[in-house]
Amino acid sequence: MSVELDHTIVPSHHKVASAKLLAELLGVPWAEVGLGPFSPVYVNEGLTLDFIETEDPFPIYHFCFRVGQEEFNPILGRISAAGIKYRSSVRGPMDMKINTEYGGSMVYWNEPDGHQWEVLTVSYARQPA
Repeated sequence: MSVELDHTIVPSHHKVASAKLLAELLGVPWAEVGLGPFSPVYVNEGLTLDFIETEDPFPIYHFCFRVGQEEFNPILGRISAAGIKYRSSVRGPMDMKINTEYGGSMVYWNEPDGHQWEVLTVSYARQPA
């Protein structure tokens, strides 16, 4: 068996709202209540993001989701319809543009707790085999 990431915990000040928003934008299932103190987002058959609520300060995380172009366009449409500002670079201004520098499409946005989400169609982190 290969090594696969099964789940990770995402700290949040409002776990249900954060989980629901991400799931709706990505078009994936979620639950208000999961095992333990979590509100899970079922990203795919193998990965769950478990949102946990805390009043403590926490670092801002960056999560990148690779999707096909057929999923990218509807996701971007839901981001736009929700009135969420997005950008074409990881640290750039909210320019409401799509980055196409790596042979695909990508955008970045932040959720209310500050975590940064990225959706792309071609990975720039890994070269094709």
